[in-house]
Amino acid sequence: MTNNNRHSSSFRDPSGFIFVDRGTVKRSISPLYFEQYNALKDSGFFKKLHHAGLLIMHKEISTSDSEIIIEPEQISFFTYPYEWSFDMYKEAALLTLKIQKFALENGFSLKDASAFNVTFYKGRMVFIDTLSFDFYQENTPWRAYKQFISHFFGPLVLAKYSGAESLKLMNTFIDGIPIKMLSSLLPYKTKLNPFLYSNIHLLAKYEDKHNEDYKGEFKAARLTKKAQLNIVKGLYNYIKKLSLNETSEWGNYYDKTNYEDDAFNQKSVIINNWIHQQKATSVIDIGGNDGTFVRRIDQNLQEALVCDIDNNAVDANFRYTKQQKETFMLPFVFDVLNPSANIGFNNKERDSFLERIKTFAPDVSMALAVIHHMTLSGNIPFEMSAQFFASFSKVLVIEFPKRNDSWVQRLLNTKAEFKSHFDFYSIENFEKAYLNHFKLEEKLPINNSERVMYLFKSAK
Repeated sequence: MTNNNRHSSSFRDPSGFIFVDRGTVKRSISPLYFEQYNALKDSGFFKKLHHAGLLIMHKEISTSDSEIIIEPEQISFFTYPYEWSFDMYKEAALLTLKIQKFALENGFSLKDASAFNVTFYKGRMVFIDTLSFDFYQENTPWRAYKQFISHFFGPLVLAKYSGAESLKLMNTFIDGIPIKMLSSLLPYKTKLNPFLYSNIHLLAKYEDKHNEDYKGEFKAARLTKKAQLNIVKGLYNYIKKLSLNETSEWGNYYDKTNYEDDAFNQKSVIINNWIHQQKATSVIDIGGNDGTFVRRIDQNLQEALVCDIDNNAVDANFRYTKQQKETFMLPFVFDVLNPSANIGFNNKERDSFLERIKTFAPDVSMALAVIHHMTLSGNIPFEMSAQFFASFSKVLVIEFPKRNDSWVQRLLNTKAEFKSHFDFYSIENFEKAYLNHFKLEEKLPINNSERVMYLFKSAK
């Protein structure tokens, strides 16, 4: 019966699958995996990982000769590897290595090391694939080594040398960036680094030479547990030291805003009052930079999704979230002009941003200082941006910079001879388009600025 409700993303692992039962995600475990599952449970392996916050919690619902059903702790919004900032991606890689080290020390091993087995939840990265473990076999290589390189190590090294944008390649290469491609994209000097040479370039050569019969295992025919632990330690230490050295336009956005402190504070008060009026417990802030305005809300938020196109801003938000141990904040990288699409087999393995946010159904959507970028940088008509926000917003708090705003003028001046085409950019046309999809609840100008705050409610 559960097989009929199998989730479209869960078909690769013969050990079991996830399914949705009346809105609740559950996992079915097949007899093929009973021995491993019972050993992991009875040895206290699961319990220790749960208590350490490394593996998603689950409870056993039912057992029979043909199926064991468990119910994991429910995650309301998943982010995928191509939506993580550099430091988030590092955290996911280090988590995977911590789990592999713990598994080896307890007689088990990760049989796969997909980046999609990890997501960001309650202020930290957490491993979500309960069935990824198998028994450790003495003197055998780590089956998931090559997968770890193509899903984690390679993308992170590539990001170091080519920028965080390269992490978005995981959107195209759902099974990991090919090792040969990683090798070709990295600068020549990386071949002079013994660690990078052995873990990427030599691996690419070996894969190319033995493409037909290569199974993704480490080259050594025999590999002791100590040798495996040394590999894990080496990867962990290298990744931990990785850093980006790239500047960005929006990474320190709030240091160069074009309105005074009193206007900034007034904007914050307006947002806070409206969130209180709605008694909101969940929000999404589109273009929320480092989460500054969300953190100024004194309403008791249970979940706040804060997304931005700028890696450095999301990194800053992530680091602060970790430092303060915030469990309500979920930062991620998001391009409002190109939201993540459905991808994978049959375009159903990984859900689009719009599908996920509609399911999440935030109490309030926020779009602060975003509409002029959508309209003037992305050439998105007001009617289309209104449709976008209306597709998932019950309540919309949106800021409109008027035509005389200095940032708007800056964007208009980039249009050169096409500047007159954007004569439609006006507060009147904005209101007309948005009132086709929303009811206007309140409109407040921000003093000493060219900006106006709007509180809209869905017209549906």
